[in-house]
Amino acid sequence: MKIAIVGAGAIGAFLGAKLALAGEDVYLIARGLHLKAMQANGVRVRSPEGNFEAHPTATHDYESIGPVEYVFLTVKAHSLTAIAPSLAPLLGPDTAVVSAQNGIPWWYFMGQGGPFDGSSIESIDPGGVIAHAIDSSRVIGCVVYPSTVIVEPGVIEHIEGNRFSIGELDGTSSERCKRLAASLISAGLRAPIRGHIRHDMWIKLLGNVVFNPMSALTGATLVEMATHPESSDIVRAVMAEADAVAEGLGVRLPLTIDQRMDGARKVGAHRTSMLQDLEAGRPMELESVVGVVIELGEKLGLPMPHTRTLYSCARLLDQVRTQ
Repeated sequence: MKIAIVGAGAIGAFLGAKLALAGEDVYLIARGLHLKAMQANGVRVRSPEGNFEAHPTATHDYESIGPVEYVFLTVKAHSLTAIAPSLAPLLGPDTAVVSAQNGIPWWYFMGQGGPFDGSSIESIDPGGVIAHAIDSSRVIGCVVYPSTVIVEPGVIEHIEGNRFSIGELDGTSSERCKRLAASLISAGLRAPIRGHIRHDMWIKLLGNVVFNPMSALTGATLVEMATHPESSDIVRAVMAEADAVAEGLGVRLPLTIDQRMDGARKVGAHRTSMLQDLEAGRPMELESVVGVVIELGEKLGLPMPHTRTLYSCARLLDQVRTQ
């Protein structure tokens, strides 16, 4: 199976290495020193499940790859607007595009039905650039659970997790999802096909919407945010606001805020991806993780004072550090 992974950073390179070892024809699209290292030495992965390396093709040239069966988008959500128009050389008549971004994706209201069906989300896809470049019929939703970091160019540390939940936008169990799941499973990954992929996104987002920006503002770990008396009150308030948005969109989450807090405490001294991006000088995923929840709340007429306050402070931090 011919698979392109666009934005082969920590998650993408880890995924590509696993698929390549399983015999798939994998192309990693990356740039800079990370790309050069993968071209010279392959992808080296350090994992509690055992270290390994693989040698998929690594390139920055979309044209040289040509049409593929599946395109994985593992770029940060804020980078997708610039990248989406470049995907055309990878897209054949039946190419599926697997959207693997954090937070709420640009296609959230596509093929869903309901009062917002077909609506665009400006905070995620300004001007509809992504939707114009990627027809929604191609899209397979994906929620990514592994935790990975680039420890040096071409070298990935896999901390934990191996699940990539996938699902069609209309909830059907399609042949293309079944083929993709089989490929991921043969690579040693978990790949449940979900009938309500948007629900899975909200379950993950319920924590990310508050823990990510709060960690960037404070430098705190998950357990610190979940147990500190004053901050934990704010965490609960933001989660309650996000839960109200999800419910307003017809998503009833199968876990309580108390259960989500317990989960954060059990994870322990984990540093969120947004904090890691901040410390590395990379842009933070504020819009897809926090700003979009506020935009959806506005569509529903919901007041979101705690989420707005956290978002505004994180936006200010992002502005000040880039001046």
